[in-house]
Amino acid sequence: MDNIKIIEVKQSVFKDNDEKAVLLRRELKKNKTFLLNLMSSPGSGKTTTLTGLINLLKNKIKVAVMEADIDGDCDAKTLIDKTGVKVIQLHTGGMCHLDATMTKQGLDELDANDADLVILENIGNLVCPAEFDTGACKNIMILSVPEGDDKPLKYPLMFSVCDLVIINKIDVLPYFDFNIDRCKEYVAQRNPNAKVIQISAKTGENMNVLADYILNAVKEWQKGE
Repeated sequence: MDNIKIIEVKQSVFKDNDEKAVLLRRELKKNKTFLLNLMSSPGSGKTTTLTGLINLLKNKIKVAVMEADIDGDCDAKTLIDKTGVKVIQLHTGGMCHLDATMTKQGLDELDANDADLVILENIGNLVCPAEFDTGACKNIMILSVPEGDDKPLKYPLMFSVCDLVIINKIDVLPYFDFNIDRCKEYVAQRNPNAKVIQISAKTGENMNVLADYILNAVKEWQKGE
């Protein structure tokens, strides 16, 4: 009896996506457009953080947003109402992540060549989005205080692929058993190169620090180095 040929489909899918992501980054570099991939759990404060961040940046650089959701457009409407920047909604048709092909489609529809910074608000979960390279220049994730400081131990891939971890909702620290130093230690175990910034998107605390980080990243990308 002949041996059965086994095809590693998952490996093939990731390889194809990685190649497309590399090509997309080259195109973004050529156009001097910085794509930021923002990930987190539902309810972590992504949209509130984005609103505050965009309002700090929009008079300094041109900002646009791609809102990704399985369905609905409430977050996109919120951002348009509160920031006035260009926003498009991406529906994944039930998929729990975006890949490089989907991201490229969104950028083409957005006509992103005119933007200095495009922020992709990815689907809200800590598993699937981390598995697929979107072609972004940097990956950022938000961990909110109510979620607990042990999330880096439970979702290692998400923290290992991120350049920046934002700890949000620090205004409620007195009410939760969340240890900032312990969380930073766990993040460092997964990714020693990841930067950690503590903010409260609600009160605005340290939002200027986050804005400066993003602005510097965009300027470095546009230098063409």
